[in-house]
Amino acid sequence: MTVSLTSSTTSTGFIPSNFVSFQSTEQFHGAVREQLAQDIEVLFAYAKLPSPLVDACRYVMTGQGKLVRPLMVASAFASINSSNNERTDEPNDDIDDIDTLDADLDALLENDSDYDMSRRAALAVELLHTYSLVHDDLPCMDDDELRRGQPTAHIAFDEATALLAGDVLQTLAFEVLTAEMPTFAPFDAIIASQLMAIFAPRARRMVSGQMLDLNAEARANIAQNDLEAIHRDKTGALIEAAMLMGGVCAGATAPQRMALQECAQHIGLAFQVQDDVLDVTMTTDTLGKPAGSDEKLDKSTYVKLMGVDQATSYAQSLFNDGRAAISHELHSRELSDNEDVIGTNNDALLALIEWLWSRKN
Repeated sequence: MTVSLTSSTTSTGFIPSNFVSFQSTEQFHGAVREQLAQDIEVLFAYAKLPSPLVDACRYVMTGQGKLVRPLMVASAFASINSSNNERTDEPNDDIDDIDTLDADLDALLENDSDYDMSRRAALAVELLHTYSLVHDDLPCMDDDELRRGQPTAHIAFDEATALLAGDVLQTLAFEVLTAEMPTFAPFDAIIASQLMAIFAPRARRMVSGQMLDLNAEARANIAQNDLEAIHRDKTGALIEAAMLMGGVCAGATAPQRMALQECAQHIGLAFQVQDDVLDVTMTTDTLGKPAGSDEKLDKSTYVKLMGVDQATSYAQSLFNDGRAAISHELHSRELSDNEDVIGTNNDALLALIEWLWSRKN
């Protein structure tokens, strides 16, 4: 599987993932993770949080997470950017000076504010997601002792510090969209306002979904529609935000935004169904969190509703629907439900969907 993008670097020394040629999805994801790790350190240096708050924040933000949501931002940004560049990549008889083209490219890369806004968006969604995990693990919620392969924040530190770490990560998630931080170009006010309009309501929906999920614990015979309503908010809302924010930073058109939202709605639900299956089919060591925790908490799950096999088939159909929703807008050929060849068109977002379907934790 190949994700091919054009190559260069910025004046800051950071490598924009949308301009780098990668030979594999793994290499692309590795570059995104490396960029995010650097940006997390820049953010904490900027925020000047006291100890042990900063220690707890760094602890939960630098664990062995999959970083799915930042990868969604980066993949949507790369895919929309590539698709839009293809649309404008027509021969132009009026341009006959290759030096002019080189100068234009150099100027773009020296002040690539769109790419830097996507870095901000990737940070924002990971900050918000991590805050939600810290709070979910607290004794008053799921009371879990393991997350991302390490003790949860309230175990590694204490409950008060974990609570405050979640609080400050949530506030930083919004602040980072406009903060004046080193290594970042000045924020683009128009893009920032669009990102906020996408991000804020979906952050609120995530919390609402968590409340609905708690309300559904130990509830007998919950209908599939009710279960999906919970997870379209609890899990799906932030996935919607990630894809849409990446697209906006790349200048997504209205049809592209609609396709991204439809794709995200399918993938967000698929991700949760898949999580329910993995909770009963994988070990604690593989998951990096306690296996069987859904059953322990008597949660309403797709496995409880459908059984493992039917839930797995349902997840696959949702992944197929997600890739079909976006493939046309990315100029990729339509894929039938039986074709498992996502990513053969060198598209970062379609490759990410395949990677998600094959995950084991």
